[in-house]
Amino acid sequence: MMVRALVLAAVVLAACSRREAEPAAAPAAAPAAGPAVTLERTPCFGTCPVYTVAISRSGEVTFDGKRHVAQAGQATAKIPPERVDSLLAELAAAGYFELADAYVMDAPACGMYATDLPTVITSAVRDGETKTIRHDRGCSAAPPELSQLEQRIEEVAGTGKWVGK
Repeated sequence: MMVRALVLAAVVLAACSRREAEPAAAPAAAPAAGPAVTLERTPCFGTCPVYTVAISRSGEVTFDGKRHVAQAGQATAKIPPERVDSLLAELAAAGYFELADAYVMDAPACGMYATDLPTVITSAVRDGETKTIRHDRGCSAAPPELSQLEQRIEEVAGTGKWVGK
């Protein structure tokens, strides 16, 4: 009887120790690529629109309206990836990546300063490197091309439908 109990115990233990091969863990998802181009408009003392917009390399556009915009909160859209590539090429051709990092009060590149205007913060990624520019609209010496590039980012992103322009 004792032998039978030991054999039965050995069989049960052997059965319990056999495990089916567990499926291989799914590969970790690649981290989502950050945005290729971003633009943020900050408040002023008046009714300036306050929002951010980000455009990914794949053409995903994410808008976050905060104040004085037609669409408060988040909204998304899709544009062709070729338009993103074209925008990045436009920025590079216009010298965006060579501009100063800051056109803000007391920065050497600012010039004469007027208060009560919003700041526009843009960024673009080229060859894995990110260029960010803080442009206080009150800086008289900021190059006019910078304002044109900011407007171009908004055109490509289609922010007008969310801002109300």
